[in-house]
Amino acid sequence: MSYTTEQLLDFLDQELRATWKGERVVLSSADRLNHPVIAKALGTDKLSKVFAIQDFRAQIHAYQRQHHVSGLVWHTCQFQGRSIRFPELHPQLAAIPQDKLALTAAKSALLNFWRIAIPNLRLWLAGSPPQPTSLDHVETLIAASEWAELAATRTELYLSLCWGDPQDCHCDWAKPESGCERIIATAGEPSGIKV
Repeated sequence: MSYTTEQLLDFLDQELRATWKGERVVLSSADRLNHPVIAKALGTDKLSKVFAIQDFRAQIHAYQRQHHVSGLVWHTCQFQGRSIRFPELHPQLAAIPQDKLALTAAKSALLNFWRIAIPNLRLWLAGSPPQPTSLDHVETLIAASEWAELAATRTELYLSLCWGDPQDCHCDWAKPESGCERIIATAGEPSGIKV
């Protein structure tokens, strides 16, 4: 029997705590960073901690792939008295092929929740600065996306329309193969809170 997603997250948490307490050491850490000035500025202690966590996380990801252990966790989004529960990739875990299928299967329910919540709200494309947009434009982005994610504050609902690799979609360097377009629905102008 393989470990569960929750058990792997517990292992990562325990390892992170042990590493920051100095209980894990990577002796070759200075050799692994190909920039001597940064290596010297950070010091071997901090570099050792970073590489210890990276190495352990890579082992967890390999275990996930070998034993088909999902990297998804369940998230509940609440907005205007309604709530929806949906899967999302945990930032410390890898996505296995079945995870992307689960993410795409949840897209319809997430969009139904979003559409019910947005009447009387203004839509904005997230960015610096946020740009006003129309529902028609958002619908074209929805059609081009593979899955969706939701997050909310008390007054704003954030819709992320994602494609490509679930592990890379939030990284700008992954575009155009993977990415996310974020839409903010709010009564006025976006607050600038990072969600």
